[in-house]
Amino acid sequence: MSKEGNFLVYCVEQYRSAKGLSGKQVADLFNKFRVWDYIYSCFEALHTTGDKYIVEDIDLYIEARQPVAL
Repeated sequence: MSKEGNFLVYCVEQYRSAKGLSGKQVADLFNKFRVWDYIYSCFEALHTTGDKYIVEDIDLYIEARQPVAL
């Protein structure tokens, strides 16, 4: 597996653990909001950060993609 692929798995596990979700729930959420693409495209920056930052960054990314209630 590529280093990016390994990092995607790592991010899923960190997010799953931090949020108390199942792997399927995380995969569904990451698919819905295209988090996979985001993590892959930001690999160079994200892989140098800590676990807490990664989880917070993914939360911010998802939050920014939520529909705005009018």
